[in-house]
Amino acid sequence: MPVKIAFVGAGSTVFMKNLIGDALHLPALADADIALMDIDAGRLAESELVVKKLIASTGAGASVSTHTERRPALDGADFVIVAFQIGGYDPCTITDFEVPKRFGLRQTIADTLGIGGIMRGLRTVPHLWALCADMAELCPDAILLQYVNPMAINTWAITAQFPEIRQVGLCHSVQYTAAELARDLNIPVERLRYRVAGINHMAFFLRFEEQLADGTHRDLYPALREGYRAGRIPLPSSWNPRCPNRVRYEMMMRLGYFVTESSEHFAEYVPWFIKRDRPDLIERFGIPLDEYPQRCMEQIERWRDELETYRASETIEVARSDEYAATIMNAVVTGEAATIYGNVANNNLIPQLPDNCAVEVPCLVDANGIQPTAGHELPPQLVALIRTNINVQELVVAALTEERREHIYHAAMMDPHTAAELDLDQIHDMVDALLEAHGDWLPQWARPPATLTVNNEATRRAQQQ
Repeated sequence: MPVKIAFVGAGSTVFMKNLIGDALHLPALADADIALMDIDAGRLAESELVVKKLIASTGAGASVSTHTERRPALDGADFVIVAFQIGGYDPCTITDFEVPKRFGLRQTIADTLGIGGIMRGLRTVPHLWALCADMAELCPDAILLQYVNPMAINTWAITAQFPEIRQVGLCHSVQYTAAELARDLNIPVERLRYRVAGINHMAFFLRFEEQLADGTHRDLYPALREGYRAGRIPLPSSWNPRCPNRVRYEMMMRLGYFVTESSEHFAEYVPWFIKRDRPDLIERFGIPLDEYPQRCMEQIERWRDELETYRASETIEVARSDEYAATIMNAVVTGEAATIYGNVANNNLIPQLPDNCAVEVPCLVDANGIQPTAGHELPPQLVALIRTNINVQELVVAALTEERREHIYHAAMMDPHTAAELDLDQIHDMVDALLEAHGDWLPQWARPPATLTVNNEATRRAQQQ
């Protein structure tokens, strides 16, 4: 029997192309039964076109089917890849940026933490739970490869409600960061040796070394620190020229360790870089406010051009990406062991962090599935910073599992960036406004009363700025 790969959210065509293209390069997956599912029939048809041309290009024997309903795609699957965005860029991402700006709160990405991450988690988790319920019935032994943000909130919430589901949250921040640091130091990435642990988007390189020709290892942190002091690094970002990556280097100098997620992301996870009364900080660290909406619009335009190229071409060339999905599937099917970084339930992997929160640690993958390894002891300053993000994640998961609206407000109150910019009245009224604006995109229990009024002077002043 061929391996069955269900891809839920296949209308994310560019991302789907990379993951399925990776799989088709591997003999154990080249004859897979690929079930594409998306609620948007038009985008689903575009993805089907791309996959068929990928199959023709690679000479693989895979088959492809398309589904606008989830259950037929999941039935009998061995692996379930999920990559959807509930509410999409328009209207929900726009709402997550525009409403907070009325209250004086500015963001860069707004998909992981902060008020934008909180709202995205509320929209997303119920759909992941519905997916898991179907998996428990239709493909109980399948492995869920979850590529959806907010990654840590999603992974934690799945563990809370469906602990029997074999799942891993996947991100590319570890391998992308390693490649960027190698470029900054002008060292081939193949010579790097590192150990990372923490939570998604806030994991740290606890060990970062170069393997030398004689087999010994050289600590690269002195070179990173010296290069930053001298102004030689960071080099301009290879994947986002709008952000010069200074935030992460500054945090390395203050904390002693380099964080895995990009500077534009990290700037909104902490209270120190985005401040209304400090435009000098925005300029000094090159923080790209409203970066994600701009990126979304550019991606939409770029995809239109790419789609026309794909339609006109008989084949599609696709190089292997750095994503982990195909590596995991191949290791499980063949038993050939691989190591990846995955987001999994803590279960004492990092003992300084709460049980069952989602941690990002090295994982061994083979025929037995995904086997996390214990993280090294984190230095206390890293634990303290990580906990500020876990506080928000925990309250969002509690809101979802207990269906308690008040925990949404608690999560926003505890968010480091939100709390640094807004007072309690402003935070409460901003949450009210977001819940009202999102409306039916939210679960029923989270929706506000029909009529809301902004009733405090502090919020009125903030909205008039």
